[in-house]
Amino acid sequence: MAENKAVPVTVLTGFLGSGKTTLLNHILNDPSHGMKFAVIENEFGEIGVDEKVLSENVDDEVVEVMNGCICCTVRGDLVEALKRLYKRVDKFDGVIIETTGLADPAPVVQTFFVDEDIKALYRLDSVITVVDTKVILERLAEEKPEGVENEAVEQVCFADRVLLNKIDLAENEDHLKKIEAEVRKLNPTASIIRCQHSKVPPKELLNIQAFELDRVLDFDPEFLDEDQEHMHDETVSSVSCRIKGNVNQMMLSRWVQRLIQEVNLYRYKGILAVKGHDTKFIFQGVGMLFDGDFSEQEWGVPESERENVFVFIGKNLDHDWLRDCFKSCLVSENLRFAVGDKVQCNIGRFVDGIVLKQWDDGNAYRVELQDGKKTNVWAPIDVNAYIRPPPN
Repeated sequence: MAENKAVPVTVLTGFLGSGKTTLLNHILNDPSHGMKFAVIENEFGEIGVDEKVLSENVDDEVVEVMNGCICCTVRGDLVEALKRLYKRVDKFDGVIIETTGLADPAPVVQTFFVDEDIKALYRLDSVITVVDTKVILERLAEEKPEGVENEAVEQVCFADRVLLNKIDLAENEDHLKKIEAEVRKLNPTASIIRCQHSKVPPKELLNIQAFELDRVLDFDPEFLDEDQEHMHDETVSSVSCRIKGNVNQMMLSRWVQRLIQEVNLYRYKGILAVKGHDTKFIFQGVGMLFDGDFSEQEWGVPESERENVFVFIGKNLDHDWLRDCFKSCLVSENLRFAVGDKVQCNIGRFVDGIVLKQWDDGNAYRVELQDGKKTNVWAPIDVNAYIRPPPN
């Protein structure tokens, strides 16, 4: 009987929005490595978005591990996914696991050494950690509740390669050197590769045989203990929304601009149907940086059947309020208030005003405050958090 083929596995990790999916797409679309991959990817939340933005130009096996953190499902979904994939081992040359940005890599890596079946079928080749130049120092310094690991720190510690991504957002060369110094304090042996848009030659990342168990045991002697406790920050959650309709692009943009000033968001992303456009609008942001553009992917269905998917990840999120606000960004013929109606607007506190105009510069309302100065303000969307009827 032929000996089983040990399939090389590359783990892509990094905090939310660092550029992991972009890196994965670069790898899948690059013909230079001549390899076919099975992809296991994970979303923190009940609705997936990344699978909709993965390259459509490759014929790879894709397995989703949904509704939770992949590092908390290694004894279940991840192991089963790996076993199922091996039954089709003749269709691929390697496996890439993209973890959620909230995953501690330890339990994922541990799987390849403590599960005997997986140990026989797969070989962990490397852990690649992508870090965001703009926010990594803040993430590494973030204090967590007692007993909760800082995932960004763990991701750097486990890395065989650290991709210092988005270097164009660095303040200067000293800023980059400071980040590299902090990374080396946590992980002196990992090589650091500077990049933009996660563009790195695949030969620097694939089949490099970089993972060394002894190095991990040096900084985590209990790494192979299957009974280690694993805790997440309970203040961090995800809010997902899937709804049919067409989005008012300007309205959504105006709302998000205000939202990122008011809510502690780590990551937000979505695939949107914009009124009047036949291609998908891919929208994403990290912290206070957000961007969106139309992709080349056609909807292929009538406007009435198009479905928006949006996910927010952050701290202390009001789930119902975020869903209501997102739904309010859908195109609607009817707003609650007519021109001339008396209302109250939230400018830090609610102030009386009169509606001057509907749909003004992408905002639901333009309102003149009754403050003696005739100050004009916008209500970006038609929800009570921004504009409400006056009390009776």
